[in-house]
Amino acid sequence: MLGKNAPAEQNGGATLRVGLIGCGHFGRFHALKSAASASETLVGVFDPDQKKAAAVAAEAKTSVFDDVDGLMAAVDAVIIAAPAEMHFPLTGDALRAGKHVLVEKPMAATLQEADELTTLARNTGRILQVGHLLRYSAEYEAITQRISRPLYIEATRIAPFKPRGTDVSVILDLMIHDLDLILAIVDSPIEQVDAVGAAVSSEHEDIANARVRFANGCVATITASRISLKTERKMRLFSEEGYLSADFGKRELVMIGRERGLPLPGTGGFRRESASWKEHDSLAAEHAAFAASCLQGAPVLVDAQAGRRALEAALAVGDGIAESRRRMELSGLIGHDAPQSSRT
Repeated sequence: MLGKNAPAEQNGGATLRVGLIGCGHFGRFHALKSAASASETLVGVFDPDQKKAAAVAAEAKTSVFDDVDGLMAAVDAVIIAAPAEMHFPLTGDALRAGKHVLVEKPMAATLQEADELTTLARNTGRILQVGHLLRYSAEYEAITQRISRPLYIEATRIAPFKPRGTDVSVILDLMIHDLDLILAIVDSPIEQVDAVGAAVSSEHEDIANARVRFANGCVATITASRISLKTERKMRLFSEEGYLSADFGKRELVMIGRERGLPLPGTGGFRRESASWKEHDSLAAEHAAFAASCLQGAPVLVDAQAGRRALEAALAVGDGIAESRRRMELSGLIGHDAPQSSRT
């Protein structure tokens, strides 16, 4: 182990001693937020790429650890921002070691793994929070303040190609953000998923579209792409309360309804509300919530059950794509030698 540990007593017991595992693109942001947090002490970081770990540690003014066990022994909690295939084993090891965990999405690769982690967290009494960042965003709050009973939702999340994140499909890379957000808004079990998708630039799906029907009758259509020419993140919601259109990139929304905003002449009592929100540090809010849960027993907004629910939806989309591909092969729309993606 290089460098020194930050003992809990020097912080008066008021902060959470945190270690970071994974110093890639998003791990770096986690390190900086943890280092800047008033409720956390970033004890150190670990990454198999020691050069990468050293660069992040220098920027965050913390220590580099030579191994995961050494890091876990020195902290109260770990943030896991390693590649997706390592989320399950690292989270399991941390929980068994008695550490609180904030793990990036997806929490695991299978529902069986997610269930095992959920049981581990319950049996050890440790916090397990899943990094679905949109739940801590200003746009989530803006939408849920206005819409509580959606009938139909359209979500689009597209971006240019980047090598980062291609170890999983676009469903687990991008679409899962909107899946989790929609699941939280609708709050009803999924009854049916129809989906199409294709692997274009990687071994996994790079484009996907899913139509999700919920038990309460709500329907959501979700599109995700990581091979687009531009970045676009939008959501439209239709409900008895009105129509809401949100542009996450521009941080603005428009709602047509009867309760909020300025009257629209000649519409029989409808009103139009335009709203915007300032840039909001969702990652800092996520860290603050994690520390509050670990230190003060605050409720976990995105707990293991929420992480499992988002994973289940993402896997259902992957299964829907596989079924769609089989039907197209049988009908001759695509050949049997068409590129095959591994299961989401």
